[in-house]
Formats: sequence, structure tokens, C-alpha cells
Amino acid sequence: MALLKIVHYPEQVLLEVGKPVMEDEFNPELAKLVEDMFETMYDSHGVGLAAPQVAVSKRLFVMDCSGGEDESQKIALINPKIVHVEGEQYGDEGCLSFPGIYTKVKREMRTVVRFQDVKGEKQELDLTDLPARCVLHETDHCDGIVFLDRMSALKRELSKRKIKKLQRTGKWE
Repeated sequence: MALLKIVHYPEQVLLEVGKPVMEDEFNPELAKLVEDMFETMYDSHGVGLAAPQVAVSKRLFVMDCSGGEDESQKIALINPKIVHVEGEQYGDEGCLSFPGIYTKVKREMRTVVRFQDVKGEKQELDLTDLPARCVLHETDHCDGIVFLDRMSALKRELSKRKIKKLQRTGKWE
């Protein structure tokens, strides 16, 4: 396994809609990308990581809301499609492509997502709380939406100022 470089906002790949993973792409290279993404996510202490965050413009992400503590929560979602959402939760959110930026973001409490696993098999999950938040956040990455887009105008402006300051001081790469 190899650690991948996580790109930071405003890299263009983060702002583009990812391309679907085609049937002929479910192969050992895809499985290796998924394993490398898990390794990178764990190394960075994240609970989710989307392909655009490692400069791969594809509709896939990995997540493990247990932080590696519960193997059953380790899952790769390829070609995710949100089919149902309901409720509301408001909580702190961060992003590996926005190091040091955390803010409260409103998301739905429950989501149902359809996707393919690493073998191409169709799956569906019905999730609530943090796993639902994670799926919604990472699916946003696949759609070219970053969590700045989910903030209030004031928080977005304050976050952009913080990023500009970090860029000037060389602490944002």
C-alpha cells in the first residue's frame, strides 16, 4: 500500500464533478486505489476520503467512522447515489482538503445511498448520524461540492480569509 497526496482547496479537481467508474474499471488497479485511499485516510486521521481529494476525478470514496477500530465500518462506495434523505443534524465538520478548518454544517440526519462495492456489486445502505454525515460529505466531493459551499456566507468568508492567510505563510499546500 502507498500513501497518496491529499490535495487542498482550491485545487480544480475538488471543484469538478467526478467521472463514473465504468464496468471495465472494476479491476486490481481500482482495488489498489481503494486500499491506498484507506491507508491515506487512516494516516491522516480522517473518517472519509473521496477520490477527488487524491487528485483522481472519479465517483468513489472510502469511509470508516470508527477510525479503524471496527472492521465492519470500513467501506468503499463507488458511483454513490443518494436516493433518500430526511431529518436534520447540525454539527462540526472538517475536511482533509481543508486542514485546520472546522465549522458547524447542517446535513440530513438520515440518508439512503446506493453504490457499487469494489467488485462492482450493487449495494444499498440506510445510515443515520455520523455515517450519514460522512456519506453526504464525501458524495458532495464526487459532485464537485466542497464543504465551504455548505457553510453560511459569513462562515464561508471567514474560512476563505483563514485559508488565504495560511497560503501566504506557506502553511497551506
